[in-house]
Amino acid sequence: MADMTCDFLVIGGGPGGYVAAIRAGQLGLKTVLIEKDVVGGTCLNFGCIPSKALIHAAEKFDAAVSFAGDNALGIQSTAPSIDYAKTVGWKDGVVDTLTGGVRGLLKRAKVEVVNGIAQFIDGKAVQVDTGARITAKTIVIATGSTPVDLPSLPFGGDVLSSTEALALTHVPPSLAVVGGGYIGLEIGTAFAKLGARVTVVEAGPSLLPQYDAELVGPVGKRLRALGVTIHLSARATGHENGRLRIKTPDGMAQIDADKVLVAVGRKPYTGGLGLDRLALPTDGGFITANDRCETPMRGVFAIGDVSPGPMLAHRAMAEGEMVAEIAAGHARVWDKQAMPATCFTDPEIVTVGLSPQDAKARFGETKIGRFPFIANGRALATEGTEGMVRVVARGQDNRIVGIQAVGQGISELSSAFSIALDMGARLEDLAAIVQSHPTRSEGFAEAALQALGRAIHI
Repeated sequence: MADMTCDFLVIGGGPGGYVAAIRAGQLGLKTVLIEKDVVGGTCLNFGCIPSKALIHAAEKFDAAVSFAGDNALGIQSTAPSIDYAKTVGWKDGVVDTLTGGVRGLLKRAKVEVVNGIAQFIDGKAVQVDTGARITAKTIVIATGSTPVDLPSLPFGGDVLSSTEALALTHVPPSLAVVGGGYIGLEIGTAFAKLGARVTVVEAGPSLLPQYDAELVGPVGKRLRALGVTIHLSARATGHENGRLRIKTPDGMAQIDADKVLVAVGRKPYTGGLGLDRLALPTDGGFITANDRCETPMRGVFAIGDVSPGPMLAHRAMAEGEMVAEIAAGHARVWDKQAMPATCFTDPEIVTVGLSPQDAKARFGETKIGRFPFIANGRALATEGTEGMVRVVARGQDNRIVGIQAVGQGISELSSAFSIALDMGARLEDLAAIVQSHPTRSEGFAEAALQALGRAIHI
């Protein structure tokens, strides 16, 4: 491959990288995208999308199973079975459709895609292992992150990262999930619904440690209803012969585990990039960048999981769009007030902005409103009464500074939550909006009314 020169070079074709490349191409910049595997990155190919497809299939199967027994709806059916190979084929088809769409979008934006592994020569040029040297005015590092392993449970064989777990061609009889965060619980819940005996081992005192007990409670309740065994304040010490050894507060124990999913977190993926040649400062492995995603090396940007901040695909996408516009001469700076985070457990959790505790620490007086879904008509009519919506506002002016919710399908309200924060809405603004009835969104306005001391339906 011949040497190349371009205006805008992106290393990594995940959500942040391909969005940056597409936007740069739209703005008329000669753009090159280097991807070592397939465009779409971990999220599209091995994480967000395949996991949500698996979760959907598991929900459908679990519903079918419930109809084979006594149920409140009076629906009767014979015991269902699942052809998991066909399920996997459908899941892979979803991924192929989306990756094909991304390739089409890159082509339309006239982005040249180069397959290979890039290594910095200096702050303006990289060498690709396929032979090309590429020089660029602007270089964006968007290489994402990789799963963290454990010394006692190195990946390989029956010990899986989330990538291998989502690539399984059969439902394991027993699955141990090491790590009670959102990745482990999302995948563990899906396999529990598909018939696996699932055990969760969490080193901390609670599941989903980034969320408070009011949000986590319904998730734990549902896991136990699915037959999932939960060990808290426990550590996995090894795995052999289909058994996982764990250390609990009560001593050592062994649990059945044909497969072990290690989901204890992710770390920036920067190995082999040659960052030492740029002398870029790092913090815990993350590349330091400012509010324009600029590193101290002029013309070099870092976006998404390789820089400090929440490891979220939509954050990377927003940063990718921003840096492309900066490179094209636009005046841009990171000014987002809201960064929603969604946990696709059963029920789902959405948070945006400050928690009640953080809001009180920052502002002092706060107002908090809650609306439980047990009082919502739509939730009752769809058998989804677990959970609630919670709104947090500053006491001085009633401006909304945080929103949290747990409930069936609540992820679809995340955009409404973000809009409220980004637009600077007050409790009165939210309370005055007419919500469609009957919907779960009514709970959003009802929570604001409750915070104002004039709740209607509770």
